[in-house]
Amino acid sequence: MSKIQLYSLATPNGQKVGIALEEMGLEYEPHTINIMKGDQFQEPFLTINPNSKIPAIVDPDFHGESISIIESGAILLHLAEKSGKFLSKDPKSRSETIQWLFFQMGGVGPMFGQFGHFFKFAKDKCDHPYPLDRYKTETKRLLSVIDKRLDGRTFMVGDEYSIADMAIFPWVLCLDKFYEANEILELKEYKNIQSWISRIMQRPASLRGLEVCKM
Repeated sequence: MSKIQLYSLATPNGQKVGIALEEMGLEYEPHTINIMKGDQFQEPFLTINPNSKIPAIVDPDFHGESISIIESGAILLHLAEKSGKFLSKDPKSRSETIQWLFFQMGGVGPMFGQFGHFFKFAKDKCDHPYPLDRYKTETKRLLSVIDKRLDGRTFMVGDEYSIADMAIFPWVLCLDKFYEANEILELKEYKNIQSWISRIMQRPASLRGLEVCKM
Protein backbone atom coordinates (compact mmCIF):
# COMPACT_ATOMS: atom_id res chain seq x y z
CA MET A 1 0.00 0.00 0.00
CA SER A 2 1.72 3.18 -1.20
CA LYS A 3 -1.20 5.59 -1.46
CA ILE A 4 -3.10 7.37 1.29
CA GLN A 5 -6.26 5.42 2.06
CA LEU A 6 -9.30 7.64 2.56
CA TYR A 7 -12.38 6.34 4.38
CA SER A 8 -15.15 8.86 3.99
CA LEU A 9 -18.52 9.98 2.72
CA ALA A 10 -19.32 13.23 0.91
CA THR A 11 -20.77 15.00 3.94
CA PRO A 12 -19.26 18.40 4.85
CA ASN A 13 -16.71 16.78 7.17
CA GLY A 14 -15.77 14.24 4.54
CA GLN A 15 -15.66 16.80 1.75
CA LYS A 16 -13.01 18.81 3.59
CA VAL A 17 -10.53 15.98 3.19
CA GLY A 18 -11.55 15.20 -0.38
CA ILE A 19 -10.91 18.84 -1.29
CA ALA A 20 -7.53 18.81 0.46
CA LEU A 21 -6.35 15.65 -1.25
CA GLU A 22 -7.39 16.93 -4.67
CA GLU A 23 -5.95 20.41 -4.16
CA MET A 24 -2.67 19.06 -2.78
CA GLY A 25 -2.26 16.52 -5.55
CA LEU A 26 -1.58 13.67 -3.14
CA GLU A 27 -2.17 10.13 -4.35
CA TYR A 28 -5.00 8.41 -2.54
CA GLU A 29 -7.56 5.65 -2.76
CA PRO A 30 -11.11 6.50 -1.66
CA HIS A 31 -13.29 4.05 0.25
CA THR A 32 -16.92 5.02 0.79
CA ILE A 33 -18.22 4.49 4.31
CA ASN A 34 -22.00 4.47 4.13
CA ILE A 35 -22.99 5.89 7.49
CA MET A 36 -26.67 5.38 6.67
CA LYS A 37 -26.06 1.62 6.60
CA GLY A 38 -23.83 1.59 9.67
CA ASP A 39 -20.52 0.93 7.89
CA GLN A 40 -18.79 3.11 10.48
CA PHE A 41 -19.53 0.54 13.18
CA GLN A 42 -18.03 -2.39 11.30
CA GLU A 43 -14.58 -3.88 11.16
CA PRO A 44 -12.10 -3.04 9.71
CA PHE A 45 -13.16 0.62 9.95
CA LEU A 46 -13.28 0.42 13.75
CA THR A 47 -9.60 -0.49 13.80
CA ILE A 48 -8.89 2.76 11.92
CA ASN A 49 -11.26 4.96 13.92
CA PRO A 50 -12.57 3.56 17.20
CA ASN A 51 -14.85 6.61 17.41
CA SER A 52 -16.86 5.38 14.40
CA LYS A 53 -16.81 8.71 12.58
CA ILE A 54 -15.85 9.73 9.07
CA PRO A 55 -13.49 10.81 7.67
CA ALA A 56 -10.36 8.88 8.54
CA ILE A 57 -7.19 8.17 6.62
CA VAL A 58 -4.34 5.73 6.70
CA ASP A 59 -1.04 7.27 5.62
CA PRO A 60 1.37 4.46 4.74
CA ASP A 61 4.40 6.76 4.79
CA PHE A 62 4.58 8.72 8.03
CA HIS A 63 8.22 8.90 9.00
CA GLY A 64 8.71 5.42 7.63
CA GLU A 65 5.64 3.78 9.09
CA SER A 66 1.89 3.55 8.57
CA ILE A 67 -0.42 5.67 10.69
CA SER A 68 -4.19 6.04 11.04
CA ILE A 69 -5.45 9.59 11.49
CA ILE A 70 -8.92 10.54 12.71
CA GLU A 71 -10.72 13.91 13.08
CA SER A 72 -11.03 16.01 9.94
CA GLY A 73 -9.14 18.99 11.35
CA ALA A 74 -6.20 16.81 12.36
CA ILE A 75 -6.26 15.20 8.91
CA LEU A 76 -6.16 18.60 7.21
CA LEU A 77 -3.17 19.65 9.31
CA HIS A 78 -1.41 16.37 8.56
CA LEU A 79 -1.98 16.64 4.82
CA ALA A 80 -0.92 20.29 4.73
CA GLU A 81 2.33 19.47 6.51
CA LYS A 82 2.91 16.40 4.36
CA SER A 83 2.39 18.28 1.10
CA GLY A 84 3.84 21.61 2.16
CA LYS A 85 0.74 23.32 0.76
CA PHE A 86 -2.16 25.45 2.02
CA LEU A 87 -0.63 26.13 5.44
CA SER A 88 1.63 29.15 5.35
CA LYS A 89 5.17 28.96 6.63
CA ASP A 90 4.84 32.55 7.82
CA PRO A 91 4.29 32.24 11.59
CA LYS A 92 1.46 34.78 11.78
CA SER A 93 -0.45 33.43 8.79
CA ARG A 94 0.10 29.86 9.97
CA SER A 95 -1.31 30.71 13.39
CA GLU A 96 -4.33 32.46 11.86
CA THR A 97 -5.01 29.48 9.59
CA ILE A 98 -4.97 27.08 12.51
CA GLN A 99 -7.20 29.41 14.55
CA TRP A 100 -9.85 29.50 11.82
CA LEU A 101 -9.56 25.76 11.33
CA PHE A 102 -10.32 25.31 15.04
CA PHE A 103 -13.15 27.85 14.71
CA GLN A 104 -14.73 25.51 12.18
CA MET A 105 -14.14 22.41 14.26
CA GLY A 106 -15.45 23.89 17.50
CA GLY A 107 -18.22 26.13 16.20
CA VAL A 108 -19.26 25.93 12.57
CA GLY A 109 -19.48 22.16 12.26
CA PRO A 110 -21.31 21.40 15.50
CA MET A 111 -23.70 24.38 15.29
CA PHE A 112 -24.50 24.11 11.58
CA GLY A 113 -25.00 20.38 12.05
CA GLN A 114 -27.43 20.88 14.91
CA PHE A 115 -29.30 23.52 12.92
CA GLY A 116 -29.60 21.11 10.00
CA HIS A 117 -30.78 18.31 12.27
CA PHE A 118 -33.66 20.28 13.75
CA PHE A 119 -34.51 22.12 10.52
CA LYS A 120 -34.48 19.18 8.12
CA PHE A 121 -34.58 15.92 10.03
CA ALA A 122 -36.39 16.40 13.36
CA LYS A 123 -39.52 18.23 12.30
CA ASP A 124 -41.69 15.21 13.07
CA LYS A 125 -39.84 14.42 16.30
CA CYS A 126 -39.66 17.81 17.99
CA ASP A 127 -42.39 20.41 17.63
CA HIS A 128 -41.00 22.79 20.24
CA PRO A 129 -39.51 25.92 18.60
CA TYR A 130 -36.63 26.32 21.05
CA PRO A 131 -34.01 23.99 19.48
CA LEU A 132 -34.44 25.32 15.95
CA ASP A 133 -34.51 28.93 17.13
CA ARG A 134 -31.39 28.39 19.20
CA TYR A 135 -29.34 26.82 16.43
CA LYS A 136 -30.68 29.14 13.73
CA THR A 137 -29.59 32.14 15.82
CA GLU A 138 -26.14 30.67 16.44
CA THR A 139 -25.72 29.66 12.79
CA LYS A 140 -26.53 33.19 11.66
CA ARG A 141 -24.12 34.60 14.24
CA LEU A 142 -21.33 32.37 12.94
CA LEU A 143 -22.15 33.32 9.35
CA SER A 144 -21.82 36.96 10.38
CA VAL A 145 -18.40 36.25 11.88
CA ILE A 146 -17.26 34.58 8.65
CA ASP A 147 -18.73 37.36 6.52
CA LYS A 148 -16.98 40.04 8.55
CA ARG A 149 -13.71 38.11 8.43
CA LEU A 150 -13.92 37.96 4.63
CA ASP A 151 -14.46 41.71 4.29
CA GLY A 152 -11.50 42.93 2.26
CA ARG A 153 -10.00 39.44 2.06
CA THR A 154 -9.97 36.97 -0.82
CA PHE A 155 -9.92 33.98 1.51
CA MET A 156 -10.10 33.36 5.25
CA VAL A 157 -6.42 34.17 5.74
CA GLY A 158 -5.69 36.93 3.26
CA ASP A 159 -5.08 36.25 -0.41
CA GLU A 160 -4.03 32.61 -0.12
CA TYR A 161 -6.43 29.67 -0.18
CA SER A 162 -5.81 27.49 2.87
CA ILE A 163 -7.01 24.53 4.86
CA ALA A 164 -9.17 26.99 6.83
CA ASP A 165 -11.19 27.66 3.68
CA MET A 166 -11.33 23.95 2.89
CA ALA A 167 -12.77 23.29 6.34
CA ILE A 168 -15.41 26.02 6.38
CA PHE A 169 -16.52 26.02 2.74
CA PRO A 170 -18.35 22.64 2.63
CA TRP A 171 -20.34 23.49 5.74
CA VAL A 172 -21.47 26.85 4.36
CA LEU A 173 -22.33 25.22 1.05
CA CYS A 174 -24.33 22.55 2.88
CA LEU A 175 -26.68 25.12 4.38
CA ASP A 176 -28.06 25.83 0.93
CA LYS A 177 -27.37 22.72 -1.14
CA PHE A 178 -28.35 20.04 1.38
CA TYR A 179 -30.32 21.64 4.21
CA GLU A 180 -32.11 23.95 1.73
CA ALA A 181 -32.09 26.71 4.33
CA ASN A 182 -31.38 29.65 2.04
CA GLU A 183 -34.57 31.48 2.97
CA ILE A 184 -34.70 30.90 6.73
CA LEU A 185 -31.02 31.86 7.12
CA GLU A 186 -31.15 34.69 4.56
CA LEU A 187 -27.93 33.40 3.04
CA LYS A 188 -27.91 35.93 0.21
CA GLU A 189 -27.47 38.72 2.75
CA TYR A 190 -23.92 37.56 3.46
CA LYS A 191 -22.33 39.23 0.45
CA ASN A 192 -18.71 38.50 1.32
CA ILE A 193 -19.52 34.83 1.84
CA GLN A 194 -21.31 34.63 -1.49
CA SER A 195 -18.30 36.11 -3.31
CA TRP A 196 -15.97 33.73 -1.44
CA ILE A 197 -18.09 30.74 -2.43
CA SER A 198 -18.00 31.86 -6.06
CA ARG A 199 -14.20 32.08 -5.97
CA ILE A 200 -13.83 28.60 -4.51
CA MET A 201 -16.33 27.17 -7.00
CA GLN A 202 -13.93 28.26 -9.74
CA ARG A 203 -11.27 25.87 -8.43
CA PRO A 204 -11.56 22.56 -10.34
CA ALA A 205 -9.72 20.58 -7.65
CA SER A 206 -12.09 21.78 -4.94
CA LEU A 207 -15.09 20.88 -7.07
CA ARG A 208 -13.65 17.39 -7.58
CA GLY A 209 -13.11 17.12 -3.83
CA LEU A 210 -16.79 17.72 -3.16
CA GLU A 211 -17.63 14.60 -5.14
CA VAL A 212 -15.19 12.19 -3.49
CA CYS A 213 -17.00 9.25 -1.84
CA LYS A 214 -20.35 10.56 -3.02
CA MET A 215 -23.27 8.15 -2.72
